[in-house]
Amino acid sequence: MTSPGYDVVIAGAGIVGAACAAECARAGMRVAVIEAALIGGGATAAGMGHIVVMDDSEAQFALTRYSQVLWNELAGELTPDVEFEACGTIWVAADDEEMAEVWRKKKYYEDRGVPVEILDARALAGAEPNLRHGLAGGLLVSCDSVIYTPCAARFLIEQAQGRGATVRLGCAVVELTGRGARLSDGSFVPADLTVNAAGTWSPMLTPGLDVRKRKGHLVITDRYPGFVHHQLVELGYLKSAHTLTTDTVAFNVQPRRTGQLLIGSSRQFGVEETEVDPGILGRMIDRACEYMPGLRALSAIRTWTGFRAATPDKLPLIGPCPGHENLFLATGHEGLGITTAPGTARLLVDQLLRRPSAIPIEPYLPSRVYQESPHV
Repeated sequence: MTSPGYDVVIAGAGIVGAACAAECARAGMRVAVIEAALIGGGATAAGMGHIVVMDDSEAQFALTRYSQVLWNELAGELTPDVEFEACGTIWVAADDEEMAEVWRKKKYYEDRGVPVEILDARALAGAEPNLRHGLAGGLLVSCDSVIYTPCAARFLIEQAQGRGATVRLGCAVVELTGRGARLSDGSFVPADLTVNAAGTWSPMLTPGLDVRKRKGHLVITDRYPGFVHHQLVELGYLKSAHTLTTDTVAFNVQPRRTGQLLIGSSRQFGVEETEVDPGILGRMIDRACEYMPGLRALSAIRTWTGFRAATPDKLPLIGPCPGHENLFLATGHEGLGITTAPGTARLLVDQLLRRPSAIPIEPYLPSRVYQESPHV
């Protein structure tokens, strides 16, 4: 690469942009990261921090599993403030119909080398005594984990800086071209390649992206060590994740290293307001308490919202942007940006350097959905 500036400039220092910066720097590239606000803000700060294998599609499974392996390889290097906890996930089945789905998931995961364990009703109660009685069972995915997302993003940025990357905060990218990035202060950062990792802001930098905002709510409690031992997710969570129109809630609780509990989840599309929606929040808490009645006695210390960048087919956009020479995308991860950040970064750099990838890249290429703007 021959630019007098950088090999690559990355717009966005959320978890995905941070991972891309770390991976580019690790590959020996000259990297600049531009972030309008703070490292690990935006959707990253509003995420639950789960690192989970998901099986909504073969492509989703491939990217989440690949990324999980990369996170696990990195785990020994993570600083304590990242709070990496290999707590595992239990997918909770409320009835016999959902237990049938547990058995399907078990076969799917085992066929692909993911260790899982069926829990009957008694085993589920033993693993998580604060769940309500009468649940049918669950599926334990022991290789899943959780992290504290803002510190994870900062860790990755610091990795990039340790390999020479430049990071500029408090100045927004207003235009990305194949030659670099123009900033809100009027300056221009030249680069051979540019990466749009701006999450919900990515369509503003690349017109034509079908990336939509999805609002979510979260609650964190005071410290109650031992109240929950695994990440707990109802199987109905998968149904709520499939809609792009209806407001939905689902039971999802995580134990944090601090002894606190992080409670979700909700999904809203077509909403721009950042304020907590009391109606949605109430529904979300009621749903959580249906599965874990003892939550009502706990003290919540904070509630907040955030927006995730979603694509119609629920897969991220990773790769070259059609019609834009030297512009690459790393956006549209919705609720799986934390999980898939390292896999996204590795696949992106594979393309930047034209090297083979460990998993097929085709399902994530922007060319599958991108509609070039007539103004470009």
